[in-house]
Amino acid sequence: MLIIPAIDLRGGKCVRLQQGDYARETVFGEDPAATARHWVAQGAKWLHLVDLDGAKDGRPLNDESVRAIVGAAGVPCELGGGLRRDEDLELAFGLGVTRLVIGTQALKAPAWFAAASRRYPSRLLLGLDAKHGRVATEGWLKVAETSAVELAQRVEHLPLAGVIYTDIAKDGMLQGPNFDALAELAKASCLPVLASGGVTTVEDVQRLNELPLAGCIVGRALYEGSLNLKLAIEAVQSQ
Repeated sequence: MLIIPAIDLRGGKCVRLQQGDYARETVFGEDPAATARHWVAQGAKWLHLVDLDGAKDGRPLNDESVRAIVGAAGVPCELGGGLRRDEDLELAFGLGVTRLVIGTQALKAPAWFAAASRRYPSRLLLGLDAKHGRVATEGWLKVAETSAVELAQRVEHLPLAGVIYTDIAKDGMLQGPNFDALAELAKASCLPVLASGGVTTVEDVQRLNELPLAGCIVGRALYEGSLNLKLAIEAVQSQ
């Protein structure tokens, strides 16, 4: 299982939100490229980038920070946030990222999402953000009636790289992931599943690895020191 550090971008800075609340922000770094180099030095094989401004406004807004991270990292990067049009995908891939995460438009514009996945086979991931089991969109500001499992099953025939599942209630809270929901999704979908939100300890990582999942994305726990990236990677490799 891959352990992927998250770099959330807002105003060109590296930040973390609690439960997706833009009013509950902590700034962890003024230089996202330096943050990227740090996680790669600790053993990261991928980086997960989120344009929080883009997710809220519906268009990419941290292009220069993304470009700087990709140039500094030397490992593949995936990017999500505000990618809702063909030109957004072209722009993002032009920044050098390897994969893109699509959330809102997968639900609101399924035909567009299907066409985009076929145009970029194995380079798009479904960003499945859930609140009480229902899909959240528009930078987590709106909640749909569609269940997370239902949306995953709708798109599993597409040539996607996988599904990133985030339980908003767990995100940034350092209280552990929603293991039950992740196990349900992994069982219900044939796509690779990556966990995001609440991963806090080495024990969390080991438990996710047993489900099994393709990867887990870790944010606040790495920045606040409750999870050591090197030790987490070693724990997975030894299982």
